[in-house]
Amino acid sequence: MLNLLQVITSELQLNPAFVQNALDLRSEGGTIPFIARYRKERTGGLDEVQLRDIFERHDYLTELEERKQTILKSIEEQGKLTEDLKSRISACMQKTELEDLYLPYKPKKRTRATIAKEKGLEPLAVFIKALNQADMKPMISLADEAAKFVSEEKGVKSAEEAMQGASDILAEEVSEKAEIRARLREILMETGFFTSKIKDEHPEGTTKFEMYRNYRAKAKEIPSHNMLALRRGETEGVLVLDFEFDTELVQNTIEKFEIKTNASELIQYLKTMLKDAFDRLMKTTLIGEMRYEKKKEADTAAVKTFAENLRELLLSSPAGMKPTLAIDPGFRTGCKVAALSNTGKFLEYKTVFPHQSNTERLQAAASLKQLIEKYAIELIAIGNGTAGRETDAFVSEVLQLIESEGKAKPIKVMVNESGASIYSAGDVAREEFPELDLTVRGAISIGRRLQDPLAELVKIDPKSIGVGQYQHDVDQKLLKTKLDETVESCVNFVGVDLNTASKELLTYVSGLNSTTAKNIVTYRNEKGAFKSRKELLEVPKFGPKAFEQAAGFLRIRDGENPLDNTAVHPESYNVVESIVKELGISLTEITKVPEKIRSVDLKKFMSENVGEFTLKDIVAELEKPGRDPRAEFKYAEFKEGVSEIKDLKPGMELEGVVTNVADFGAFVDIGVHQDGLIHISQLADRFVKDAREVIKVGQIVKVYVLEVNESLKRISLSRRNPLLAQQKPVQKSEQKSSGRQQDSRSKDHRNGSGKNNAGKNHSPAPTFSIEDLKSKFNSR
Repeated sequence: MLNLLQVITSELQLNPAFVQNALDLRSEGGTIPFIARYRKERTGGLDEVQLRDIFERHDYLTELEERKQTILKSIEEQGKLTEDLKSRISACMQKTELEDLYLPYKPKKRTRATIAKEKGLEPLAVFIKALNQADMKPMISLADEAAKFVSEEKGVKSAEEAMQGASDILAEEVSEKAEIRARLREILMETGFFTSKIKDEHPEGTTKFEMYRNYRAKAKEIPSHNMLALRRGETEGVLVLDFEFDTELVQNTIEKFEIKTNASELIQYLKTMLKDAFDRLMKTTLIGEMRYEKKKEADTAAVKTFAENLRELLLSSPAGMKPTLAIDPGFRTGCKVAALSNTGKFLEYKTVFPHQSNTERLQAAASLKQLIEKYAIELIAIGNGTAGRETDAFVSEVLQLIESEGKAKPIKVMVNESGASIYSAGDVAREEFPELDLTVRGAISIGRRLQDPLAELVKIDPKSIGVGQYQHDVDQKLLKTKLDETVESCVNFVGVDLNTASKELLTYVSGLNSTTAKNIVTYRNEKGAFKSRKELLEVPKFGPKAFEQAAGFLRIRDGENPLDNTAVHPESYNVVESIVKELGISLTEITKVPEKIRSVDLKKFMSENVGEFTLKDIVAELEKPGRDPRAEFKYAEFKEGVSEIKDLKPGMELEGVVTNVADFGAFVDIGVHQDGLIHISQLADRFVKDAREVIKVGQIVKVYVLEVNESLKRISLSRRNPLLAQQKPVQKSEQKSSGRQQDSRSKDHRNGSGKNNAGKNHSPAPTFSIEDLKSKFNSR
């Protein structure tokens, strides 16, 4: 059997002792965030990515070894296990290779070969194999030999039937040979092409799969997003997906493996048998495997892209826990305005109608100004869906009034509201705000995701957030696993405020689950805010192991111990106490550490359990106690006068925020209700192989409009220097591709946002002057 540790360390080029320690820590209940952050001495500083690679490979090889044992037992029970076969099975490194070796011994349903054997034709097949190997001359007539097997009793009516039966037996044997199947897989991958045609019932220009009308791509090179799009088109019945390959090369390859004789009659018989072996018994299966493998590759790539985008979104800069006014815009049904405290607590809501008439716009402005003043609002979050830009313009008018009075005006930010309606209609929102309308819940979510994106977005199924690529087409189990891992990684990277975190956020903390998270919230509601981390041990079902895994990631502001608001683990508090004592300060003066820490010889604090890694992490944390590791908050400012797609003109320079990154480019919200696409060829003034090298979700970018198609709602953008872009325009084929992808994305990734009527005709927004509003206030 395989030495799993040896295989993993060899493949990943890692120290065996560190890999073994990592595996031991996981078996002891350690989570990846905990092992990566607090057990660096034992793992040599392996990061989360390396740990996941180790654990995933270990799980795969463990399953492989278990399958080997099952197969060896099955073959041995049949009395067919040889030492050579046992060695080959034991040496297998891939599940496909293992199943190929098992195929001849796998229990089968009744086949043409088994029927031929029932008719007593196996000796004829054995004779033909011997004849092929012996190269007998002169050739013994196959027909004469086959005639000996004619039997009315057994149902063999002629020599031709006997020869066909023997051919069926031989064909099945050939189709089950592992070395032949492996070589044919290589040929299909190297020489094969995926092709597609749009069905006749779909005229040109009527489907989003137009670029696949006459499509052809090498199997080994087909981009993952193209593979997923083809499969979707096939599933939806729009196109026919086929696989082409060099049939002559395949036939010649099988013949080289199997034909040894020079006798022409036998050669022709064997050629016919081998063709049947491939066409009837291997072709469909091997092409199916090819499609499955490419689908797996595409799934892996798409899920990786989704996870990377999700990470960037979750780690978006928080505007901060400040009093916030959240607005879910709307035309006919009005704008839902919710006031939130500096802890995200819901305070009050109003529905205003700024887009109906001048009178209602004035009333809406008065209500907005009143809420801003009543709650000392510092942030205003405006959803970017339907009526978003119009509401943004309205809010600007109100802020202009506030500024004219010499008062400080709040910061106004457009917020991506993808998934807000999913949250507002879900169990989490109903449990939190049972008495509120779902539109108000949506507004609250928009405001909170401005205050702290991570804390709010964890309440929404990641698939509904809108940063994926064909998420409904990929392996859903793989998708859920990877997205959950991403959320867990982000939550623990940032840390969680123990006294304000929701149950949903706490669930992702290392060592916690839904039960312990719920118990923490219940305890907090009954007993009041936590004063120290050690108080967690009083929470029901929160034992020492959960404390070990979770404590370092939970923060307590203004608690009994200042270290409880840092990433220093309680198990290392004694080390910190020794360090501050050496510095001549107390723990309460922890903010003075940065200016003095460099004068301390840290080596004197090392011990068996506290090494260089831990000390470096402690020092880094003491230099910035309680600081949020996320980037400084920035926001995009959309161009005034550009609020609908019809306002766009080629060459226009705009500012926007990246909402999604895919293999073929990036989508950017430029404030017109429809994201524009920067094709990968337009991302930079140089060649870009991977879009994620130069752009990420949440990034604020300056773009130029290349092309606008109002009817199809397609916007092509560029980040390239306009002069260079003119010298080397995007190819027409690339524009077709980007347009199709954009159309698909708008349907696939905006679902659940509840804002699908963006861009519909509506009456021009009423306006009011500052004097009008002042007059309204003065008349009160």
